Amino acid sequence: MEFDVPDEPYYTESHEWIELIEDTVRIGITDFAQDELGDIVFVELPAAGTDFDAGDDFAVIESIKAVSDVYAPVAGVVADINEAVESEPELVNEDPYGDGWLIELELDGDLDTESFLSASEYREQIE
Repeated sequence: MEFDVPDEPYYTESHEWIELIEDTVRIGITDFAQDELGDIVFVELPAAGTDFDAGDDFAVIESIKAVSDVYAPVAGVVADINEAVESEPELVNEDPYGDGWLIELELDGDLDTESFLSASEYREQIE
């Protein structure tokens, strides 16, 4: 199966994507991750202002197959959450890189892109 892996965001080995947007980073799960989970029926996101260290779980996604934690790829404070996915969790399945994004974090420092996978590296990982 062919998965959507846009060139723009960076990726993690645990199947999150991260995109720099001005002073924040937007985070979501990849097309591969949403496919593995199956139909998503519930998304629980943190409150704005919540502080996370890299590696902390920041969200819970429940699907018809499993309940899965989503991990913060960077340290920061939640600047915004995508409330739409809490009321319409299927957005994560339908558009994981667009309307299905999860949170935006204000970084604690600079974004170290060297610690992430490029699109081509991520494609190799999921093949």
